[in-house]
Amino acid sequence: MSLVKTEVLGRIAIVRLDDPATLNAMSVPMVEELRAALVECEQAARALVITGAGRAFCSGASLTGGSIGRSSSTGEFDAGAALESHYNPLILQLRNLSIPFVTAVHGAAAGVGCSVALIGDLIVADSTAYFLQAFRNIGLVPDGGSPFLLAAAAGRARAMEAMLLGERISAETAHSWGLINRVAPEGKDLDVAMELAEKLAHGPRTAMGLIRQLGWAALERPLADQLAGERAAQKLAGQSAEFREGVMAFAEKRKPRF
Repeated sequence: MSLVKTEVLGRIAIVRLDDPATLNAMSVPMVEELRAALVECEQAARALVITGAGRAFCSGASLTGGSIGRSSSTGEFDAGAALESHYNPLILQLRNLSIPFVTAVHGAAAGVGCSVALIGDLIVADSTAYFLQAFRNIGLVPDGGSPFLLAAAAGRARAMEAMLLGERISAETAHSWGLINRVAPEGKDLDVAMELAEKLAHGPRTAMGLIRQLGWAALERPLADQLAGERAAQKLAGQSAEFREGVMAFAEKRKPRF
């Protein structure tokens, strides 16, 4: 049974985590399917939406089948093994996508599900959505890049609150903290996400990919390196057919056709 469903509608790919019986708990097989789906979507679409089937976005890492950790050859349990082999590569793959993507969140976005939700370029949550760093409740530490994502978006104090208290963060609170872009009415997260994805999909593909890279790099490197990166990216963007179309459209006072 497939744990990830993909469809392409025009220029937009939709990826659904599809194990509603577990609230889309992220198992190692699901990660493998999701990583393969992302590669396909980059080839087939110009924007991506990630959401969850059923009542939740993703309830976190599955607690079965080695999805949290596994015992080594010496018999020592390593709760970080699956991070190294599966979850961390997934997060880096999402960070490095060549196309922009939107996450459409409803119900639980917990643990690594919270990370996948918050790593979206644009994040839509409906009124049922909540974000949960549940790790401290089972004696583990936040992972999947969540300390970085939370601190970068909401600041250290709020990141600490989310991680140390392990309490649900509602969609409204997440929006006020700067964690998400839109709060949608119940059941409308995908509709709003698709509207945003449509705008992304009709942007200049080369520039959109470079903007993603610059946005992430701004969190990770010194100003001088960032300026050098912007200079290099501008050279690439300026060599694209989309730039030529954009300049022509501006001169002709019409919308560009990217």
